[in-house]
Amino acid sequence: MTSYAVVIPTLVRDTLPDCLAALAAAIGPRPDEIVLVDDRPGPLPSPDVMGHALGVLGDLRERTTVLAGDGRGPAAARNRGLRAVTAPWVAFLHDDVQVGPRWCAELVRDLAEASPDTAGVQGVITVPMPGGRRPTDWERGKDGLARARWTTADMAYRAEALKRAGGFDERFARPFHEDADLALRLLDTGWRIRRGHRTTLRPVRPASRWASVVQQRGNADDALMCRLHGPDWWDKAVAPRGRIRRHAAITAAGTAACVLGATGHRRAATVCALGWAAGTAEFARARIGPGPRTPDEVTTVLATSVAIPPAATWHRLAGAWRHRRTPARPAGTR
Repeated sequence: MTSYAVVIPTLVRDTLPDCLAALAAAIGPRPDEIVLVDDRPGPLPSPDVMGHALGVLGDLRERTTVLAGDGRGPAAARNRGLRAVTAPWVAFLHDDVQVGPRWCAELVRDLAEASPDTAGVQGVITVPMPGGRRPTDWERGKDGLARARWTTADMAYRAEALKRAGGFDERFARPFHEDADLALRLLDTGWRIRRGHRTTLRPVRPASRWASVVQQRGNADDALMCRLHGPDWWDKAVAPRGRIRRHAAITAAGTAACVLGATGHRRAATVCALGWAAGTAEFARARIGPGPRTPDEVTTVLATSVAIPPAATWHRLAGAWRHRRTPARPAGTR
């Protein structure tokens, strides 16, 4: 029987007990080890918060270790967990997922079917969409992320392959692209990654009205991926390129309108302002159209459609500057 460990980086959110309860209830061979990497930055809250989550593990509690991640992000937290386990396979989970009822059995089957050159086997992630209405922009975004290739929401890797590759790149301080970077490096050195049969649920958590604006920080990681894997990395990863070029054009038009207006060039300022308004309206329409179109959703999308283009452009430029001296990975080690 193939043995495995489970590593879960966590900020000890309210989703963690459900995540651990689903893992404890799953039918099949139990993990040799479970490592929770507490990645909360700064002084940690009372240990009772983590203790409550651990209480749902039942007989798995004695196989569970909690390590400090020091708030360095999920890539560093996963590496911390990887160094702590001895099993030949490591299954990484996010702390907001709920594994299926036969997950342990299906995982062992996935690993047993893996060929010697298979480095990783990805689980099948399902995001439940609301019944009786169209999904919001936030819900559709989460569904898209769950269907992305190589997501670590449920990904089992051969420990040997990870160690040869040097683990996750800890320059990715957010949960964004660190999984694609690792997968591209493994594929480039001859390993394979395939999709398995096990299933995992990833419910959509409520979020702030401005959560989509905060997510634009990930554009800095796009810049790092371009430096590491080349400008065609989106094609290699079969990932959507996004709207960064349109965001940059909208931001440039808005900035130009402000500057031209302040310097007395009213006609040119008007033209640029119209360009900004048209671009912003198209962006908002594209997000509102597939959604429920409730007053609250429309208000949220309109407000964030104004804020997202400059936020995305700023983070992309900041990332390009920050990583301007980062060399591309040599062929065969990317």
